[in-house]
Amino acid sequence: MSPSPTQSTPELSQAEAALVEHYPRLVRLAYLVLPAAPGRHRRVLAAHAVVQRALPRGKGGPKGGAVPQQRGEEDAGYAYLRLRVLRAALGAARPGWLRRVPRLLPHVVGLRLIPRSAEAGDVALEQEVAGLPAAARAAFALRRLDGLGEDAVRELLQAAGVSESRARAGVRTADELPPADGLADPCALQARPTDLLRRRQYARTALLGGVALAVAAGTVAFLPDGWGPDGAAAPPYSENASARAALDPQGLRRMPEGVWQRATRTDFSVWPARGSALDDAGLLRRALAVWARPGDDVAVSATPGTQTGPAPGPAQLLFAGEAGGASVVLLYDGLRLVRYAEPVGADSGGAALDFARVDGADVLGASAVVIGRSDGNTRYLMAPWVTETVRRDLLVPDGRATEVGVDAHGVTEALRTPVAAPEGNGAACTEVPVLEVGAQGGDLPFMLADLGELVPALLTHGEPGEGRRVAADEEARERWTRLACNLSTANGGGVRSVNAWQFAEQTLPDGAGTAQWVCTRAETWRGAGSRTLAQFVAPAGRAGEPASVTASAEDAPACGPREPRVLSGVLWRSPQDAWYLVAAGSEQVSAIVAEGGVTGRGAGNTVALAAEEGAQAELTGELDGGGELRMLG
Repeated sequence: MSPSPTQSTPELSQAEAALVEHYPRLVRLAYLVLPAAPGRHRRVLAAHAVVQRALPRGKGGPKGGAVPQQRGEEDAGYAYLRLRVLRAALGAARPGWLRRVPRLLPHVVGLRLIPRSAEAGDVALEQEVAGLPAAARAAFALRRLDGLGEDAVRELLQAAGVSESRARAGVRTADELPPADGLADPCALQARPTDLLRRRQYARTALLGGVALAVAAGTVAFLPDGWGPDGAAAPPYSENASARAALDPQGLRRMPEGVWQRATRTDFSVWPARGSALDDAGLLRRALAVWARPGDDVAVSATPGTQTGPAPGPAQLLFAGEAGGASVVLLYDGLRLVRYAEPVGADSGGAALDFARVDGADVLGASAVVIGRSDGNTRYLMAPWVTETVRRDLLVPDGRATEVGVDAHGVTEALRTPVAAPEGNGAACTEVPVLEVGAQGGDLPFMLADLGELVPALLTHGEPGEGRRVAADEEARERWTRLACNLSTANGGGVRSVNAWQFAEQTLPDGAGTAQWVCTRAETWRGAGSRTLAQFVAPAGRAGEPASVTASAEDAPACGPREPRVLSGVLWRSPQDAWYLVAAGSEQVSAIVAEGGVTGRGAGNTVALAAEEGAQAELTGELDGGGELRMLG
């Protein structure tokens, strides 16, 4: 692509006029590009400081070379200032910049300035934008505020000092975000005291200290020695009516026992409120306040694609009680599960806040939630329709199942799980525990695997789509035995279910026996981000020997209901120490062609070709009825 034409640098008078006319627009651009870490108050002040320093110093007029010409743009002064603001804001995006240069910011004594509250969806979008890289934030602002095209945005970013690759990546990331009309306006501000109640409490001491101490008391936020009414939450920031309602423990929705038996849907929305602390207003208030405004000491985690913003209104209470030495509150807002935890009996210290997206849950996916982890142990909160819970090791399919104790509130006893074990215990795969869960009205139990998140993943097997099965029968356990150790590759991905599908069986050369080719696909709660593995299950040399991963792909349709076809291969050494390229495809493959380090063609959906150690090859599958299938990965 050829570079765009450039326009000459404008006169100082043009830039001054543009600054006056477009000041709010420039401040909004700076606000979106600046990092969010120091807080909204300092971010607002920094945005105004960046724009107010956009005019060049001296009387010689603007300097700095030509400005990229944007199509249809007639105001050269605004284009010049926009580039200056963009450069300054991107430079200020360095970690800790706002903390290192407080003298450059305007000063507001005794007040905290924040943009007026936007709609809940726009608040969530603003939080998502704040978590993006600086180049992506800048691309988002230029696309939404000025309506610039992709090429124009890339040119501006490069003119502001962003590398071409980061500029392109920033534009791609920005274009994936939804449109926004109500983002915060840093020129339409609310003023709040820094900490009015604490300042009143110390007013008499401050007066005795003189005028200097009175000023200091108005500008310094004194932190309480222990948990206050809001626990570990940050200072309040919103006066929105819905936000206030979401902070009221009395407004929490509570489902009575038995509603799930009459409801037309069976998911988290019909879970009853359970636990020994349902009437602990202090605990519930702290949980809601920390959810709305997590402070610096709060450990926040979220599954990919899950927003961590406050509730749009009163949430549903699922559990409040103790689990593994922590006081836990579990909430549901129709889209997310939110778990708040604090040490039992403590009046200060850190708290934890975990988010997981669970929209579209069904009776199986809403059967269990991790309520707590500690010292290598995990406790689950089971759904009210669960009638039986046993623990089984996937590596021992014919091993004895251990019954799991569940108390009156639906909380299981502590279970040893690898994901809850302290770090440093080694990476050996010696046990893969799963829950086999029986539900009221269900024919056979189903398996849930803990992948390190709030909601365990459902394990299924069979052909993708309508052909897959959820039953935890002997066939399912046999299928998962050799695949279990590779389940950990899906940890932390927001996984909803994992399906194992044997797409081919192959007789190996040199009398080595029969191997299976299996495709495992981890689907996520958010839809995108699936992870597909092709695995080669050779005849077992020893009991429990794991399968070999031959290929992997992110967000690929292979092995899914949209595209169940798959092709993969691997170099394999026979018992006679001979090397072969063995490959297999799903039943739609009529022939396999190898090119590169190994060449050859085999009819059918499996092939074994003599090869050298370390050889690499490209595989292509010929499909019944015409067409080709590329290898996975």
